[in-house]
Amino acid sequence: MIELEDLAKHFGDVKAVDGITLTVPKGEFFCVLGPNAAGKTTTIKLMVGLIRPDRGAARVAGYDIQAQPLEARARLAYVPDFPFLYDKLTPWEFLRFTGQLFRMPDRRIEEVASDLVPRFNLEPWLHKPIESLSHGTRQRVAIASALLHDPEVFVIDEPMVGLDPHHARVVKDTLRERARRGMTVFLSTHQTSVAQELADRVGIIHRGKLVAVGTAAELHARAGTDGALERAFLAITEGEQETVPETVG
Repeated sequence: MIELEDLAKHFGDVKAVDGITLTVPKGEFFCVLGPNAAGKTTTIKLMVGLIRPDRGAARVAGYDIQAQPLEARARLAYVPDFPFLYDKLTPWEFLRFTGQLFRMPDRRIEEVASDLVPRFNLEPWLHKPIESLSHGTRQRVAIASALLHDPEVFVIDEPMVGLDPHHARVVKDTLRERARRGMTVFLSTHQTSVAQELADRVGIIHRGKLVAVGTAAELHARAGTDGALERAFLAITEGEQETVPETVG
């Protein structure tokens, strides 16, 4: 469902993404971990078509994100770590706007929103300007809006930023439920506990390269560790840090 083939992006001498190849099948919950400036966000931006690769290709649901952007994006949802929302709209207006972008009939928008709005506890804020909302509430609006058109592939960058424990649990449960129903989830996080709890497989990106991929058990076996996934992550990336970072994103 997601195919990355020798994906690379350089910014001058900086190798932000350095030849990543990865396949994430339909219905898999895939988490990518990495130190700061490892290349996670740049990889995601290449995957969803926000920037062009210097080399390689990214395909979503079989469609090349550069050659067939409309077909790919119709099947894709993307929530960045700090999503852009139209501040003068209300959450309800933003939900309707998002649904209309995906050519959803108004009746269908209302039907799906009737489940998402209470699930994400948006009722008290539904008709207030987005500019008046907290970061956590804005994040919930962005996630609910992204789920509205029932995407085949859901890409989210650091979803727990600004969420309290209750709403973090709602997001985790909702994404796991959707994955069980066949939605492919690609989640970037720096929290190893989130990856350990949610992921079917985990990828570790370091210095622009995908240095390890596998289940938690497989990563522990490679690293010679056990227990918390953090131990395997630290063992795999140990000794590779540099004083001057070689990657961004």
